[in-house]
Amino acid sequence: MNITDRFLKYVSFTTTSDENTNMTPSTPGQMIFAKYLADELKSIGMKDITLDKNGYIMATLPANTDKEVPVIGFISHMDTSPDSSGKNVKPRIVENYDGGDILLNEEKLIVFETEKYPEILQYKGQDIIVTDGTTLLGADDKAGLAEIVTAMEYLIQHPEIKHGKIRVGFTPDEEIGQGADHFDVKKFDAEWAYTMDGGEIGELEFENFNAASAKVTITGLNVHPGYARHKMKNSMRIATQFVSMLPRHETPEHTEGYEGFYHLTNIEGTVEKTLLTYIIRDHDRDRFERRKKEIQHLANKINAEYGENTAVVELRDQYYNMREKVEPVMHVVDLAFEAMNATGVKPNVKPIRGGTDGARLSFEGLPCPNIFAGGHNFHGRFEYLPIPSMEKAMMVIVKIAELLEQKS
Repeated sequence: MNITDRFLKYVSFTTTSDENTNMTPSTPGQMIFAKYLADELKSIGMKDITLDKNGYIMATLPANTDKEVPVIGFISHMDTSPDSSGKNVKPRIVENYDGGDILLNEEKLIVFETEKYPEILQYKGQDIIVTDGTTLLGADDKAGLAEIVTAMEYLIQHPEIKHGKIRVGFTPDEEIGQGADHFDVKKFDAEWAYTMDGGEIGELEFENFNAASAKVTITGLNVHPGYARHKMKNSMRIATQFVSMLPRHETPEHTEGYEGFYHLTNIEGTVEKTLLTYIIRDHDRDRFERRKKEIQHLANKINAEYGENTAVVELRDQYYNMREKVEPVMHVVDLAFEAMNATGVKPNVKPIRGGTDGARLSFEGLPCPNIFAGGHNFHGRFEYLPIPSMEKAMMVIVKIAELLEQKS
């Protein structure tokens, strides 16, 4: 199966994760997909394939060289973001993209406008996979999965390319910050690994956000509105007050590069109770800690005005910046850099404005830089994936394995 057909098959599986189920995997579709992947790995000739009760897959490509080569790994996640629907994805290939707007959905008049997403112009003349404008595509991270599986199949079919032992790992629930919760680093048994979970072609990342989630519960008091004077506490109105107290320009739509933010992801409310859900992000650990304190500080101000426990904050750290764990072993980044150059890809070393399983795994003893998977506009209905970018990512995996054997 070629890489494009493989990717199109993968996006037919509904694997949206859900942080509210308290299960691993958090949704049943992920386990259905995991079973398919495990069978596929067996069919292409991988060895030591395991699928555990939590939906984690591990497999081995045995070495085909007599040299002592470090064991390395490649990792991707199976779930898609709950930020957009991932059900009944209807991908379409735009052949030889002409540089104009793309009509994604004629019935609903949904148009991909190049003025809003000019980055697509660099792929003029290429075949590009798009959505029908009603769901996300799922390139994050089913492109990464397709690249790893296809690279392993390529190495198996080309034994003249010498390589050491390679481990692959596929995880559930990365999009809700739980992808590394049950990943057994000792069982994986690699010296380092790469997550294939980056964005556009050339991205190479070894630093990411420090990340936390915050749930702010505002408790009010409902009274008949005709008799509510000095009695009612409308939790929704208090919640909007809390939202307005945070810096209005420290949000995703106003930040870039190393700038952190507060991101309000959900509001659910009635007069009696409102729940605000935030994610907090910053590359700098000190600023990250200050952001968490600011959330609590503002809740304290609400409580001072409206009464004790009106606002209750629940904070949970999700992952930390992997840079401090990767910098001591920068040769793993250098190897990926060299592999990109060797396959005609210009490396673009940049900080991740997000996170990967590799961030947490790096802190658990598995240094894990991140390599591009090729997609753009992740988590939304205007997501797209240039096919040549996906093909290049696959060849970067192959070249990393080949170069490491040559250097050993």
